[in-house]
Amino acid sequence: MYCSKSNQSLSSSLTDNYKYLAAGALIVLALIFGPSLWVKMVMRRYSSEKPEMPGTGGELAKHLIERFSLKDVKVEVTELGDHYDPIEKKVRLLREHYESKSLTAIAIAAHEVGHAIQDQQGDKRLATRTKMVPVANNVARWSVIIISLSPVIGIITRHPLPFSLLLFLGLSGFIARMMIHAVTLPIEFDASFSKALPLLREGNYVSQSNEKAVSSILRAAALTYVSAALADILNLGRWIVIISRR
Repeated sequence: MYCSKSNQSLSSSLTDNYKYLAAGALIVLALIFGPSLWVKMVMRRYSSEKPEMPGTGGELAKHLIERFSLKDVKVEVTELGDHYDPIEKKVRLLREHYESKSLTAIAIAAHEVGHAIQDQQGDKRLATRTKMVPVANNVARWSVIIISLSPVIGIITRHPLPFSLLLFLGLSGFIARMMIHAVTLPIEFDASFSKALPLLREGNYVSQSNEKAVSSILRAAALTYVSAALADILNLGRWIVIISRR
C-alpha cells in the first residue's frame, strides 16, 4: 500500500514537471514567434485594395522623394523584402506593395522613404547600422561554418581548448547580429513615427478614419527587426542544442 502511494506521488510529480516544461516551452515559442506572426497579421489585415487612394505605394514613394528633394534616391521593385539601401540610395518595395493601393502599401512606402529622409539628414544611427549590418551578416555566415567544424577540430586535436574557442567564436557571430537587430529599433520607430506618420498626416495621404490602421502598420514595420532578432535567438538555441548532443 505504501509503495503504491509512493509511486502515485512520483507519477503525479513527473506529470506536474512535464506540465511546467510544456508551459515554459509554449511561453518561449510565443515570445519568439509571436511578434513575427503579429507583424504578418497586421500587414495582411490591411492589404486589401482601396480604390479611393490617389496612387500606389510605388507612386507615393516617388512623390515623397520628389517632394522632399531626396537627391539621387530611386524606387524599385525587389524580391528581398521592403527596405531602403543607403549605399545605392534606393527605396526597394515588394511588388505587392509597389503596385498596390492598400493601406499596407502606402504605410510601408512612407516608412522606407522615412529611412531615406534619415539618410539625407545624416542620421548617425542609420550610418552606423549601414556599416555594421554587412559585417554582422558575414560573421553570422562564418559562424555556421565555424560551429559545424568545432566538433571535428575537437576530435582531431583531442583538446577542449580549440573546440571551446571555435564554439565561442561561432556563437559570437549570432549574438552580434542579434545585438544589431536590437539597437536598430530606435531607427525603425523614428522612420515610422517621426517621419512617415507626420508626412502622411500633413499631406492628407490617408484619412483620419484610417490613421489608427496606418499607425498599426507602421508599428509592425518598426518591429520587423525585432522579429529577426528573435529568429536569431531561436537559431542560436538550435545550435546550442545540436552541439550539446555531441
